[in-house]
Amino acid sequence: MNQERMHQILISPHVSEKGTLLADEQNQHVFKVLSTATKTEVKQAVEGMFNVKVDKVRILNVKGKTKRFGGRLGKRSDLRKAYVTLMADNDIDFAGAN
Repeated sequence: MNQERMHQILISPHVSEKGTLLADEQNQHVFKVLSTATKTEVKQAVEGMFNVKVDKVRILNVKGKTKRFGGRLGKRSDLRKAYVTLMADNDIDFAGAN
């Protein structure tokens, strides 16, 4: 996979209470990923960008919620999340990234 595709696949880390607990307790990290990304591509992107070894990847499609804006209806965008489990001796430090 080329570098450009690798940077397109991982959109951002998904920060939430659940994600923080998973990172601390089970060495899992949650990322927002491209809607066309596969498990293999996500694994290669995480290993290439963060220099870690990935054990497994689980992908989840989240449907956008319908919201009201005054009298009008709107819809939030759909989202694709990847739960990435790292090998035991690996860790991603987002705060210390250079």
